[in-house]
Amino acid sequence: MANRNLDFVTYFEDFLGPQTLLASPVGSDQWDIADTSATGTPTYTVGGINGEFTAAFDSANEVQNVCLFKGDVLNFDIDLIQSIQFRVRVTGTYNAASSLAFGLCSARNDTIDSLTAHASFRLIGSNSIFVETDDNVRDIDDIATGLSLSTTYRRFYIDFTKGKNDVQFRVDGQRVASSQLFDMSGYSVGLQPYVQLQKTASTNTDSVVVDFIEIESKRA
Repeated sequence: MANRNLDFVTYFEDFLGPQTLLASPVGSDQWDIADTSATGTPTYTVGGINGEFTAAFDSANEVQNVCLFKGDVLNFDIDLIQSIQFRVRVTGTYNAASSLAFGLCSARNDTIDSLTAHASFRLIGSNSIFVETDDNVRDIDDIATGLSLSTTYRRFYIDFTKGKNDVQFRVDGQRVASSQLFDMSGYSVGLQPYVQLQKTASTNTDSVVVDFIEIESKRA
């Protein structure tokens, strides 16, 4: 404790069990699940050795959307956030029906491009990694990183230390999409961490595994 900088809030989630993931009790300020499946039963679990969160589709031929989020309680002020990082892997090869998004967002939405504000890593119909931001003024969509994600864990980092007008993305320590300026200065309130796995009507059984999420923020 002696070396901890108390000028910063550090939030760390290692997904150690047992935990109960509740289905969309919005406003609970816990890890909640939005599950928009109809007749199918996608799964979402935490626990195991050292802890992991896993979300997976079942084979029901229907639209499925599973989102891990903080119940739309936006505790992380964009003007104070320093960084968020994830350690993530997926199983198998995504096709055109499957997509994944994770990062920081305002109130969640089934459609990522309809979020009021967010800074996100995305897989969109393939295992290629894209990055994007939206501050409800500037919508910077689907910028390629030239990297991909598969069954081996990669570490993802979104950097706000240069200010919200110069948000930067890194994968395994390497800055990506560096030629693009990601400016979120049009947004001035809170965000929440999220991980959203979704598919259009198909029998895909893709999944995502998150080892940890860490957020660092200045104290107000």
